[in-house]
This record gives sequence, C-alpha cells and structure tokens, in this order.
Amino acid sequence: MKKNEAKRTTKKDFVSLSAIIARRSKSERFRSAFSEEDARLKLASELKVLRREKRMTQEEVAAKAEMPQSVIARIESGTHNFSLTTLHRIAEVFDKEIGFVEHTQNRR
Repeated sequence: MKKNEAKRTTKKDFVSLSAIIARRSKSERFRSAFSEEDARLKLASELKVLRREKRMTQEEVAAKAEMPQSVIARIESGTHNFSLTTLHRIAEVFDKEIGFVEHTQNRR
C-alpha cells in the first residue's frame, strides 16, 4: 500500500445501536416512526407465536382468512406492512378482536 492510500483510510469508531437510537430519539418525527415500527414488529411476532400455539401452518391460517399464504409469510417476517382489513381477517381466524389502546404520558 502506498503512503497516500494509507492516509485516505480512516478507522471508524464503533457506535452501538442503542446510542444511535438515543441520539435520534431527540427528534419527535424519529420517535413516532420508531414507535410505529416497533409496534408493527411486535404484532407480527405475536401473530407468529399465536399461530404456532394453535399448531396451524401459514397455509391453514391463510385459507381460513381467505388470502394467499404469502401474505401471512410477509406479515410474520416483519418486512411488509399490512392493512387493518387484513389484520381483522387474521384475527377472526383466532377468534380475536382488534382494539385500540389509549396511551398516556406515564406509559412511555
């Protein structure tokens, strides 16, 4: 390696994910988006756990919800958003209801 090539290479300091989130959380827009994404991922995980507890395959849930299996897979993977209509159809498969939780200042 030549001398000037070494000068161009700089070592990056490691920054933890929690430090990045803490720094970015100063922005209301970031906090809101992060909270929404966190809730969506938790819901996706809970749906997968519920399906497994009921010993159902994605295909069985999809058939009962009248949608393609790929929709269930994408929801469970956490990589895609889903509509309330889709969520409602899946909830009906498990005899669950969809509701809203009121957030208070103290809950955060």
